Amino acid sequence: MFGSKKSQQPAPLDSGPLGGTALSLAQHLLTVGIDGKAGFDSAEEIAKTAVRDHPGDPERAIDAIVSQHRKLAGAAGFVTGLGGFVTMIVALPANVLGFYVLSTRMSAAIAAVRGYDLKDETTRTALLLTLVGADSDDLLKKAGVVSTGRLANLATRQLPPTALMVVNKAVGFRLISQVSDKLLTKLGKGIPFAGGVIGAGLDAFLISRTAKVAKKEFPPATAALPQGR
Repeated sequence: MFGSKKSQQPAPLDSGPLGGTALSLAQHLLTVGIDGKAGFDSAEEIAKTAVRDHPGDPERAIDAIVSQHRKLAGAAGFVTGLGGFVTMIVALPANVLGFYVLSTRMSAAIAAVRGYDLKDETTRTALLLTLVGADSDDLLKKAGVVSTGRLANLATRQLPPTALMVVNKAVGFRLISQVSDKLLTKLGKGIPFAGGVIGAGLDAFLISRTAKVAKKEFPPATAALPQGR
């Protein structure tokens, strides 16, 4: 289970000039990646479509969700890298944000198929943590939350809004710190066309890795997503 750890204070994660940016990023991922916006289908809609297309086989539905998002991530990566260094400087920030939005929606859709409530604030925070993979325990520890199991267990504890905000912000900080690493990786391969192919492959690989985390951390819950419309 998860609970507050009194001996650790979340203040270090709350301070600093990037605090607002980190929290805004996390909130954007939650509202757009999970709830959908302006023509971008919500995770619930994606999950329902997959379940309807694969009745009686939730794992095939999940495989279809992962395949769909892997293709979308690969296409976005290809467009970003296609023009080489010149266009990459302009396009990469939007591409990185788009990648994280796709990853959030994919993880949330997987959780929805397996019976988790995407409106639950604690579940939503747990879904954000799938984006940081093996770093999730470290972020929870720094936020003063003790982890003793899968991220899905976090949803069994109704943490106070302040604790959820601190965890969300911690995820935002970690993702922002990863942007520079991704930038350097892509700039190192910033050759027209070849850079596009490598960028597509990298994004597809990374989103597949996130899918593995989501499938592991969110096993089937008691109530699976109902079939049909």
